[in-house]
Amino acid sequence: MNDIITATELASESAGANPPVLLDVRWQLQGPHGRPDYEAGHLPGAVFIDLDADLAGPAGDEGRHPLPDITVFTAAMRRAGVRDDRPVVTYDAGLGWAAARAWWLLRWAGHRDVRVLDGGLAAWTASGGAVTTEIPQPQEGDFTPEPGGLPQLTADEAAALARRGVLLDARSAERYRGEAASVDRVGGHIPGAVSAPTTENVTEDHTFRPASALAERFAALGAKSDAEVGVYCGSGVSGAQEVLALSLAGVPAALYIGSWSGWTADPSRPVATGAQPG
Repeated sequence: MNDIITATELASESAGANPPVLLDVRWQLQGPHGRPDYEAGHLPGAVFIDLDADLAGPAGDEGRHPLPDITVFTAAMRRAGVRDDRPVVTYDAGLGWAAARAWWLLRWAGHRDVRVLDGGLAAWTASGGAVTTEIPQPQEGDFTPEPGGLPQLTADEAAALARRGVLLDARSAERYRGEAASVDRVGGHIPGAVSAPTTENVTEDHTFRPASALAERFAALGAKSDAEVGVYCGSGVSGAQEVLALSLAGVPAALYIGSWSGWTADPSRPVATGAQPG
């Protein structure tokens, strides 16, 4: 099963016998709440998902967006109409970060049919897809989580992987080098991690680059299908988009959910700066 779906494919499936549940996960780092944009216009039938409330636990020593309590996450998915036997499509209005976070969590929690709308809301409207202000009232879903469907890393495991395998830092190159730390306690990166910004996974219209191009990009960073690969970012959101891009390239990868915000919550952990892994 592919992990992404085009707007044309989504329109066709939505008109079929078993249409996917649509999750609108609009969210911006340090930006305004996504609910007003959702209410101003969304895909017909799409339910708004609050990333901070539904897809993450309270910020703390495990980072800004730790794993949510499984009962909270399950309740949110059921309210949205998510069922075990029905496909799910997530989308946002950015680079796919928030949509990929929902994709990753659902896959991690055991749902077997979850895809991200390639190019998000912009791709939908560009293809002629309609938007609506009508707020749906979906029937309660029966989603039953089985955590462990996708691999994750602890801080210690991420540090060890950086030494023996390939640990990709999905943040901007400036944040990796330690030149910009506006949302972090300190700047820099996990020693041994390789810079791999998520912006290079997508084209100008925010659709994912072809699988072959992604495979070439990641191979140049050492992340091949036979390598042990991990990913982190600032708080486990944009890193999910990198895991998705790696999946499209045929490279399985584990996600360090705590990421840099979790790593730097412990001042005893080492920090590297500059352009090299360290």
